[in-house]
Formats: sequence, structure tokens, C-alpha cells
Amino acid sequence: MKQKTFEELLDIKYGELGSPKRNAFEEKAILFAVSEMLKEARKGAGLTQEQLALKLGTKKSYISRLENGKSDIQLSTLYRVFEEGLGKKVTITID
Repeated sequence: MKQKTFEELLDIKYGELGSPKRNAFEEKAILFAVSEMLKEARKGAGLTQEQLALKLGTKKSYISRLENGKSDIQLSTLYRVFEEGLGKKVTITID
């Protein structure tokens, strides 16, 4: 039995790149990754969700939703949270 690459396994389970099912999976995967980066950056800054929310003028529940991938995040909000709230530099790469 030939071993499959991760990409091949994704093709089998979600379809090839560009298919609707695969696109939906990729979106969720990116949202998960961003939410984990946010959570780690917040913790690394020594802030609670409530402290970050106060710094940004929003509610703790919104920060919680972002960290749990329960809310789509606009690019402008992403910049604001990371740069203003956490003092991080955001860069985006498009392949």
C-alpha cells in the first residue's frame, strides 16, 4: 500500500483545490489558524480577553468569538486587533 501525502488525503476527503467543498475546508482552516495566532499573541502579551477588549473598545465576548473561530474577521479588524491591540505587525502574502 502506497503512502499518501497530506495533499492527496485532502484531495480524497475534500476534493481537489478549487472545488466548493475544498474551498470551504480551506477557509475554515485559515480561520482556525488566525484564531490560534490571535489567542497565542494575546497570551504572549500577557493580556486577558477582557483586557484586550478594553484596549480595542469592544467586548470580551467578541474577542472570545474571534479566538474560537466563531466570527468572520474583516481584514481591517485583523489589523486593528494585532497591530493596535497586541503591538504586532501584520503582513499578508498571496501566492
